[in-house]
Amino acid sequence: MQEISDRTSWSYHQITYWINRYNIPRRNRSEANYIKYNPDGDPFKIKKKLNLKEVELKALGLGIFWGEGNKNSKTAVRLGNSDPNLIRLFREFLIKICEIKQEKLKYSLLLFNDADKNKAINFWTRALELTKSQIGSITSLKPRGKGTYKKKSMTGVLIMEFNNTKLKKQIDKMIKMVSENKYA
Repeated sequence: MQEISDRTSWSYHQITYWINRYNIPRRNRSEANYIKYNPDGDPFKIKKKLNLKEVELKALGLGIFWGEGNKNSKTAVRLGNSDPNLIRLFREFLIKICEIKQEKLKYSLLLFNDADKNKAINFWTRALELTKSQIGSITSLKPRGKGTYKKKSMTGVLIMEFNNTKLKKQIDKMIKMVSENKYA
């Protein structure tokens, strides 16, 4: 409504009055923002007709997210791991099954305090065929006490995410169907 007001000579209150007067349904703020930032529709399309290899990829992708993904986020499909093969496979699931554009993926790196930042960046850029500029934030964890963690990753944990509320809900729904034996 504010955008309509900004583009016309009418005040926000006048717009509200007329919308209420004619019972014009309103979008909530979340829906309005989604449409504003995705004017061409959803930036993903879950593939329906799958060949045998794609069925396997979908099952693996859902399993990876179910076991390793960040379920707390309501707005992003986010996975963090120290294994580049696992991240590569999940990325393939997002690109081939969810049909997202690879350039929409964001990456960040979480390092232990004694890890060499440049070595870790070089490791991940080679392992996933990324450019250094694709890795956004790099966070170094401060030590927390003595600890007995002997096999900590010197290359850190790479976090890959795709910000989209609707895709997150769709993946959650597919996992729920699998967990209830109502296969997606």
